[in-house]
Amino acid sequence: MTRVAVAALAAGLVAWGARARQDTPAAAAQPAPGRAAWLAARPDFAWRFPRDHWSHPGYRTEWWYFTGQLAGPADSVARFGYQFTIFRVGLLPDTPAWRSSWNATDLVMGHAAVTDVRTGRHVFTEVLYRAVPLLGAFGGPGDPVLAWSLAPPGTPARWTLAWNGAGFDIAMRDDQQAIAFALATRATKPLVFQGPNGYSRKGATGGAASQYYSFTRLATSGTLRVGADTVTVRGESWMDQEFGSNQLAGDQVGWDWFGLQLDDGRDLMLYVLRDSTGGASHAKGTLVAPDGRAQWLEAAEFSVTASARWRGPTGTEYPARWRVRVPLVGLDLAVEPRLAAQENRSRLVPGLAYWEGAVDVRAGGRRTGRGYVELTGYGARTRLPL
Repeated sequence: MTRVAVAALAAGLVAWGARARQDTPAAAAQPAPGRAAWLAARPDFAWRFPRDHWSHPGYRTEWWYFTGQLAGPADSVARFGYQFTIFRVGLLPDTPAWRSSWNATDLVMGHAAVTDVRTGRHVFTEVLYRAVPLLGAFGGPGDPVLAWSLAPPGTPARWTLAWNGAGFDIAMRDDQQAIAFALATRATKPLVFQGPNGYSRKGATGGAASQYYSFTRLATSGTLRVGADTVTVRGESWMDQEFGSNQLAGDQVGWDWFGLQLDDGRDLMLYVLRDSTGGASHAKGTLVAPDGRAQWLEAAEFSVTASARWRGPTGTEYPARWRVRVPLVGLDLAVEPRLAAQENRSRLVPGLAYWEGAVDVRAGGRRTGRGYVELTGYGARTRLPL
């Protein structure tokens, strides 16, 4: 596997990011012995929880994605936004036949960012390791740790993702970038499937699809460090887990994804996939009621219209303000970045950049919610080969 090929696989898994309670049979998640091809997402996938919070070997791409807005002890509104994503980048569908402690079927890639709205500071960091002893791994079902990796070089720590029985515990640290957080979460709304039975189509035809579920409300608490300050924080997070082997159709270059938590208890997920002309090639959504019931939305049932642009330091332009409408439930929302400069630029995967930012939601000029927006595939050399 050349370094160029590994970089392409890593780029294809950037976090787009994006997201029942019994044990699942191991055969439902494991490739058959000798399997030569990646497993495909399917409408009849046999979900079993909590087992399916763990990894799914045999699928080419998988990610666990967390975003949230957090307040310090003296804050009346959330001061910080954060992102934490662990990717499993599939290299081979099966373990190589030769014996070596460096055998790896996967890479562990991590992305993390902290936004301090008060100071206008946005800091991004990343890790990328082979999933081998001493560098990183994905735990098996029942292991409290779902995934871990070493921190960036120079930081004597680990990045970790764990299941605590009621939610997820996440931790990261980068001493060079001077950011860190250790957060515990607890689900306050039930798990929701994004699409019927968690089968999320990415096109009207063909096999582009993923298995996708979310926890749209996770009560969150812990500590966060940015610069010299370590703050006790509290707030609310959103979690996605998504896995598959072909998440984009051949003509698609990226997506605009919205995860919005409204003050009335509803949550709204929307994604709009774009083709090479910049037009929308496929779109879906989910409206989650306060009691957790999901209403799946087709492209004709909502609209997303950008009204401003923001240009990053390297010249890449992104949408910067949106009007989101879901007429059948009377939603007409203005979505505004809390900070314009929330672009993540990779140092490990050349040319890879995306915008991942905390947003406010307003209706009739009044603040009515919060959330995160993810914008991928903008600018040159950013097509994600999923």
